[in-house]
Amino acid sequence: MFLSLFMTSFISATLLPGGSEILLLYGLQQGYSPYLLCAVAGSGNILGSIVTYMLGFFGCVYVYQRVLRMSTESLQRAQEFFDQYGLWALLLAWLPIVGDPICLLSGILRYRFAMFVLLVGIGKLTRYGLLCWGSTSFA
Repeated sequence: MFLSLFMTSFISATLLPGGSEILLLYGLQQGYSPYLLCAVAGSGNILGSIVTYMLGFFGCVYVYQRVLRMSTESLQRAQEFFDQYGLWALLLAWLPIVGDPICLLSGILRYRFAMFVLLVGIGKLTRYGLLCWGSTSFA
């Protein structure tokens, strides 16, 4: 159960599609510790976001020019957006569709890694914690 949850959480935080919420809720229904489930899912999800960040960081020019086909102007606009909202945007890295690009962009723009891990971790662990709390309080 825990390895599956970790891997699903990891994959869903990369650029690959996936969702770990159903597996987390299933674990709660089976009586596993909500704290342990949140820790496992959060760890996998944060690690997946770190991998996405590293793809942007180490593949910077290749990723934004060849894969994303971003112009220099688009990258400049992204830099301006991130300078203004990057701190708060990283707290929303758990969101579907926009979360993975936020992590990738923060790597491309070389956002401070320690701050990246802290903010992404807060957002993702809060999400899983609220999911666990909400599902156990209504059960």
